[in-house]
Amino acid sequence: MSGSLGRAAAAAATALLRWGRGVGGGLRGPGVRAAGSGGSGSSEHLDALVKKDKVVVFLKGTPEQPQCGFSNAVVQILRLHGVRDYAAYNVLDDPQLRQGIKDYSNWPTIPQVYLNGEFVGGCDILLQMHQNGDLVEELKKLGIRSALLDEAKDQDSK
Repeated sequence: MSGSLGRAAAAAATALLRWGRGVGGGLRGPGVRAAGSGGSGSSEHLDALVKKDKVVVFLKGTPEQPQCGFSNAVVQILRLHGVRDYAAYNVLDDPQLRQGIKDYSNWPTIPQVYLNGEFVGGCDILLQMHQNGDLVEELKKLGIRSALLDEAKDQDSK
């Protein structure tokens, strides 16, 4: 990751972390499933995991307690969009899963986000999609209405 991109991602993660400290403090929405890894990093197992849910995230920690700033930023971006129903896999619980998902996607870092079984990218790419509006469109394709659309509508009516 280039220096400026790394600093931008870290700054965004910090800003999102501050934003996410709202009422209640918990990050777990009603549909978030912190799924067990099953102890397997095989391609077949990973293929089943990424296709099992519309939104799948492999992260360090859990949505309630991310263990790195980039994983936290991904959780916060999903939260900003009102995405509550997604599968989250903690790669710190299973070294085979951690290496297996990197091999599966041919992407060297965690977190990793999958939408409808397709690899999207990590924190930097999800952040870019959030900033340029592409994430709203991708979520719409999955039948998920971004909460940001409702927020923008509320602002327009004021």
